[in-house]
Amino acid sequence: MMRETFLMDADLRSAGVKDGLVVVVKSSCETCQTVVPVLADLAERSDLTVYTQDDPTFPAIADWVLDDTDLATSWRIDLETVPTLLRVADGAEADRVVGWDRERWEEVAGVDGLGPDLPPFRPG
Repeated sequence: MMRETFLMDADLRSAGVKDGLVVVVKSSCETCQTVVPVLADLAERSDLTVYTQDDPTFPAIADWVLDDTDLATSWRIDLETVPTLLRVADGAEADRVVGWDRERWEEVAGVDGLGPDLPPFRPG
């Protein structure tokens, strides 16, 4: 219970999480492997930060990929499943999607045409 209260009151900026789109992935997750092209697309079209839980070089070495192998950021954002997409505004979580759901990712990201070659839905 104390953890939930802490997370609800936490300013994600104090954990180093920037405003914008945040995705948490890990290389051993099949769905995370599937959404790699979407991540690259989002990185070009928006302010994206990707946290990787198990391999600092996954999805690819880029300035928008950060190492979360200690899971500190995942814990701070109360993450249980990857991939997870968050929209962070004013240091707080504004929206969240767990797994790959094209319609919801487009809604949260505010863009159209994500992953046209991917299935519309894959759980995390």
